[in-house]
Amino acid sequence: MSTVRLFLAGDVMTGRGIDQVLRRPSDPRLLEPFVGDARSYVELAEHKSGRIPRRAAPAYIWGDALAELERERPDVRIVNLETSVTTSDAFWPGKSIHYRMHPENIDCLTVARVDCCVLANNHVLDFGREGLRETLQALRRAGLGIAGAGENADRAAAPCDVDVPAKCRVRVYALGFGTSGIPFAWAAGKASPGVNLLRFPTADAGARVGRLMRSARSPGDVVVASVHWGGNWGFAIPPGERAFAHALIDSGGADVVHGHSSHHPKAIEIYRGKPILYGCGDLITDYEGIGGHETYRPDLSPMYFVDIDSDGGRLVDLTIVTLRLERFSLRPAAPTDVAWLVYRLNRDGRVLGSRAEEAPGGRIIVRPA
Repeated sequence: MSTVRLFLAGDVMTGRGIDQVLRRPSDPRLLEPFVGDARSYVELAEHKSGRIPRRAAPAYIWGDALAELERERPDVRIVNLETSVTTSDAFWPGKSIHYRMHPENIDCLTVARVDCCVLANNHVLDFGREGLRETLQALRRAGLGIAGAGENADRAAAPCDVDVPAKCRVRVYALGFGTSGIPFAWAAGKASPGVNLLRFPTADAGARVGRLMRSARSPGDVVVASVHWGGNWGFAIPPGERAFAHALIDSGGADVVHGHSSHHPKAIEIYRGKPILYGCGDLITDYEGIGGHETYRPDLSPMYFVDIDSDGGRLVDLTIVTLRLERFSLRPAAPTDVAWLVYRLNRDGRVLGSRAEEAPGGRIIVRPA
């Protein structure tokens, strides 16, 4: 048996306040209803946790996550990049929140050796189609893989292929749903840039997408379906999301469903021996000083390490390393934080066929129930 290890994370939002503490901050101007300067988010976080360095090195925001990546040694690293990477000032009209990172800060992604940046989300076109084009160019120039957005519909729907020597090829397909707040105007067209966008998650949609993925896979491929869906808050799993994820797997299209959009971790399902991560939460954001949703524990930043048998595409092992964002840098979570996440995963995952257990080193092991 050949096993491939994936690192999966939810939102990596390196724009706005995060961008302001990196070496080349963007123009801090915002068009938000209550905040007009991105530096205000830095000040909010400092009020809560203490001084944050300015002109920080690219590794700073990853903190202890880099050591965890070295310890776990994943073959492929996949994140949802929840920002545009552009110097554009073309704020998308009608949107109240806009994220951008200066292209010269791209080394904050390469320092973590990210293999695939998922772009099918509700912020990648915050600065228009020209902003998206610049984002695509900046990521490719840095050698970063892309899935879920492109110069046209075909490129937006195409997988990001990562070859793992002597093991397999990992194919990452990314798509977003309108339920996550992606404007329908952002859908890629035959000759226009945009995201790989679907309207609603249903069993029929999952079967259709799954058949397309299955038709393009080769023996030994491991296929990841990375999906941006649902709202920011709430532990409930909508029936349509379950139906869509099941159909992706039933069709033979996907081996792993990598869900994101929620600002907190959600339940995990083990379906037919394959993992469905309904919401991976946020890994890196500038939300540290924003209150109001503490019961969801958005301060926790989970890292998911998923081992898949490349011969049969089945789950071998699933480990979560729980970190916390403190002063815009990832630090180990306290034992009480880990215990809370185990409780939450078991409360919601019991009916989905999974159970979580604490393991040494602040780790959580998720297995079939």
